[in-house]
Amino acid sequence: MQDGVLLGWVGPIVVAIFGGILRFVRLGDPKSVVFDETYYVKDAYSLLAHGVERTMLGDADNPIADRRLIAGNLDIFKQCAQPSDCASFVAHPPLGKWMIGVGEWLFGMNPFGWRFAAALIGTLSILILARVARRMTRSTLLGCLGGLLLALDGLHLVLSRTGLLDIFLMFWVLAGFACLVADRDQARERLAAWYESSPVAGMGPRLGLRPWRIAAGVCLGAACAVKWSGIFFLLAFAVMSLMWDMGARRALGAREPVRGALAYDLPGGFGAMALASAATFTASWAGWFVSADGWGRNWGQATSSGPAFFVADSVRSWMQYQLEVLGFHSGLDTYHQNMSEPWQWPVLLRPVTFHYTGDLPPSACGADKCSQAVIGAGTPALWYGAALALIALVVWYFNTRDWRAGAVLLAYAVGWLPWFYYAIADNRTMYLFYMIPVVPFMVLALVLVAGLILGKAAATPARRAFGAAVVGAFALIALVNFWWLYPVLTAETIAHAEWWARMFLRSWVTVAPK
Repeated sequence: MQDGVLLGWVGPIVVAIFGGILRFVRLGDPKSVVFDETYYVKDAYSLLAHGVERTMLGDADNPIADRRLIAGNLDIFKQCAQPSDCASFVAHPPLGKWMIGVGEWLFGMNPFGWRFAAALIGTLSILILARVARRMTRSTLLGCLGGLLLALDGLHLVLSRTGLLDIFLMFWVLAGFACLVADRDQARERLAAWYESSPVAGMGPRLGLRPWRIAAGVCLGAACAVKWSGIFFLLAFAVMSLMWDMGARRALGAREPVRGALAYDLPGGFGAMALASAATFTASWAGWFVSADGWGRNWGQATSSGPAFFVADSVRSWMQYQLEVLGFHSGLDTYHQNMSEPWQWPVLLRPVTFHYTGDLPPSACGADKCSQAVIGAGTPALWYGAALALIALVVWYFNTRDWRAGAVLLAYAVGWLPWFYYAIADNRTMYLFYMIPVVPFMVLALVLVAGLILGKAAATPARRAFGAAVVGAFALIALVNFWWLYPVLTAETIAHAEWWARMFLRSWVTVAPK
């Protein structure tokens, strides 16, 4: 048993180290501000310097601040008569930018520094995925397979090597899910222990303090504190956790499992999934609350009218800010050459060109024309395989009601389907990388189907060998596909013909962003 526990940690850690090497090697390349790094890495630096986001020099057509950063000049803020006049309206909560800021604080305002936190979080997410897959399948082999597949996803790799917010959103969603799976196991252990020593009551017992569920609330609150879209996962996972409690009480033999869950599990669930998450989200705005220079802060009037008014006006100003952010997202419909529609995402019709340059000298690659690119695309073998696996999970769930299939399908649905509303109702500008929070659940779908293909431990050796050959072949195909794409995921300098050969579809070729 001890060997199994040890291997259950050593295997996932080895896989995470492999994924970490892929993410940290040449992390400072390209040596430029790529795509939306132009917003988040500077906002992160502003949070470090001032506690709030401030207005920067230049604009999209004249990125003075970006050029100064690459040159090592940190004089990037606009000068204003009053600091509050330079307050910057930002569209996303602060936590992801604070996390980027940790790397900037440790390693400086350079590409490695502002990408460090993303690489670290991306690596840790591989470990968490491997562990949660192991817990869900009770197989170290399948857990390690899950971690390996996540390490080999192109979109996950690119976002782990870029100073954007989405990798942090993915991390906190996955961490929250992992905590709920651990809570599910712990709750059932407590119910089983109670059942052995007590007669079955009408509603079952109280389960006491559930720290894993509280941790899940904190993690999902942190997801919302990175991007508002974390709220979809928070609401769905809260309902899922309560349904698990009802199912556990029913399996125990309680005569009133629904009533028991509502009476005994719902209050604690509300505290964990509502209050703890709300407290986490609010705490992420601490810099705004303690500063006079935040957007819409109204500090002067609030401080001159007494403590009670200060608190009330701070809350009012903050809530007004949140409404302005909501309005911004509802009206975000500007055309962008890399934008795509939700229905295009699962089949990778239009990825995002984070970086491209084709004006390198021939000596850079030994060909007539050289290219350097970062294409934010998933590994096609993995994504297409996941699409088939998700269809298989739908069939499996309706035939067996297996909780694992249901949980993965729910997570995928709440991370993908809401974007159809924004596409139809608001014609919102959207990108493929909005799918990154569901990539771990695509991998879990593949892992669960791999478990079915491998067969039960009691299956015949021939059956097990056939299953292992199929699963091994898929993992090898994913590895080769990832290796082929790697140069255009990590800004390696290659011949233009080699870059072109790696464009999986014609729609992958887009005009590089400025």
